[in-house]
Amino acid sequence: MPLVSIVMLCWNRLADVRESLSRIRLIEYGELEVIVVDNGSTDGTPEMVETEFPEVRLLRMEKNIGIAGYNQGFEVARGEYLVIIDDDSFPAPNSIDRMVKRFERDPLLGVIAFDVRNFYHYDEVASFEEAVSSTESSAAISDHYYMSFNGAGVGIRSDLFRQVGYYPEEFFLYNNEMDSAFRIWDAGYRIEFHSDIIAYHKHSPVNRASWRAPYYYVRNAFWLVWKNYPADMAIKLTRTLIFHCIHASLEQRTWIYLKALRDAFRQIYRISGKRKPVQEHIAKNLRVPYDVFFTFYR
Repeated sequence: MPLVSIVMLCWNRLADVRESLSRIRLIEYGELEVIVVDNGSTDGTPEMVETEFPEVRLLRMEKNIGIAGYNQGFEVARGEYLVIIDDDSFPAPNSIDRMVKRFERDPLLGVIAFDVRNFYHYDEVASFEEAVSSTESSAAISDHYYMSFNGAGVGIRSDLFRQVGYYPEEFFLYNNEMDSAFRIWDAGYRIEFHSDIIAYHKHSPVNRASWRAPYYYVRNAFWLVWKNYPADMAIKLTRTLIFHCIHASLEQRTWIYLKALRDAFRQIYRISGKRKPVQEHIAKNLRVPYDVFFTFYR
């Protein structure tokens, strides 16, 4: 039975981290290690983890370093497979076992995207989960497009993720999964969604307007394009993104998209030396919802 490493990144979410770690204790898989990377929480989260969950390996960052904190956890993980979760998500009890069996059957399956369900519909989802047999085919596969994954619940081969360089630390927040997806597909591996491999995530019942999401999604969209697309496609997409920044700013009466545009160019040094265009068929077929990044204030 191969070792699986669950890696969680947290920041000032004490109650959610406690609940997620409590749920992880219910996982039906023997060879498991849990790593929590705390991004400089000031609400007592790391102290709670040390006191209440002594089996967990805790890594403390001095400050919030964004998704780079995940990479700290990946570096020390000993598992053959990684499971990535947020500080308010957790895998279903049987998901790890099902995930490992799928990986063991297919050496070119690089990533299994969990069906990340809304925790607030837990009872409904749990009933569905128990009714689905792990022997059934649950993969959502298309010949027409390639997919990315949701970082609130995903399994990845450790050696593959190390090969492609883990998450892009320069992004800080958002679009890191998409950047990794380009490199994983380009390495010759597949990403598949499996409906019977479930994680629960506390989707906020209230939409909270915040500058962080639109800013980082849009700034990182430019970097995503410049790092991964062939030159002709990168030029066209850059023009499209600039148009969206101007149009969305006028339509939604906000400066945040223009600020993201400015900083994408001003901070371009952060992706210096990291451009590696993927194969053309990957650039054309990996679905990136660029238009969605400009809808936060509608």
